[in-house]
Amino acid sequence: MAKIIGPGSLNVDVTGYAPHLPVHGETTKGTAIRVSPGGKGNNQMTAAHRAGSEVYIIGHRGSDMMGQIMARHYATEGMSEKYVCVDPLVETAGALIEIDETDGQNRIIVALSANEHVDRARVLAAEADYADCDAVLTQFETTTEAVLASKELAAKYGKPFILNPAPYVPVPEGLFDGVDYVTPNETEAEQFTGIQVDTVEDCRKAAAKFFEMGVKKVVITLGVRGAYFTDGREEIFVPALKVKAVETTGAGDAFNGGLATAIAEGLPMETALRFATCTAAISVTRLGSSQSMPRREEIIALMEREFGVKI
Repeated sequence: MAKIIGPGSLNVDVTGYAPHLPVHGETTKGTAIRVSPGGKGNNQMTAAHRAGSEVYIIGHRGSDMMGQIMARHYATEGMSEKYVCVDPLVETAGALIEIDETDGQNRIIVALSANEHVDRARVLAAEADYADCDAVLTQFETTTEAVLASKELAAKYGKPFILNPAPYVPVPEGLFDGVDYVTPNETEAEQFTGIQVDTVEDCRKAAAKFFEMGVKKVVITLGVRGAYFTDGREEIFVPALKVKAVETTGAGDAFNGGLATAIAEGLPMETALRFATCTAAISVTRLGSSQSMPRREEIIALMEREFGVKI
């Protein structure tokens, strides 16, 4: 079993579903409001865990009601809280999510709260598991110092460092230098490179900018169009699968968790992209974020059916 570690956010999502999203000053009659575990870090690690990996998230949460929701999630999933700090003096992070039921699109407000307490010291305290892992996965929903410390340990032990640069935040010069895989969506790719990304040619141009920043390999997700990869020599494009989407909140996180598992297992890059694509495709057919993540057997079955690939 592959082992993945990294700092990540622990949020609780409050999600409202409605036939259309309200404009300013409008009250829209919704169909449901659900409370569930979320956060990019937690979602990605849940996706990786269900895809077959042993995962360790370095996180911070409160002992409040939302913190208990997160604790129940980890207990139910059988995921380790070895590096999750429970702090009674802070509030567990939360996200307010609005879902348009006509197309599954969303709007999200995130309050990072406890996530901002994940610092360099917390990452360095997990060094033994960095030395023993197969891949490192992180995002921008904790702190920049946690990301940098994680990159440092990954480099020290020769582990692939996967950075999902989301949500967009200004970063210090040099942060991308040495990143093994950067995995933005088209919007984040534009925010970090200044290149509007709509086509494969746009992906090439954005990737060139990331290479100038010191990134080794680039994966750009293009939503319903698919995913693009390049390492400066090889290019791979995997089209998205046609599915009936009911909610897209966790799609990017599903992709990253699936990709991290595939990379940790040493799968060829095209196979890894297909594995990640299938993980994301299944997730959007279900409500919620963490709870929408598919199990490994579902991913493998879809890969075989859609791509004729067995792993």
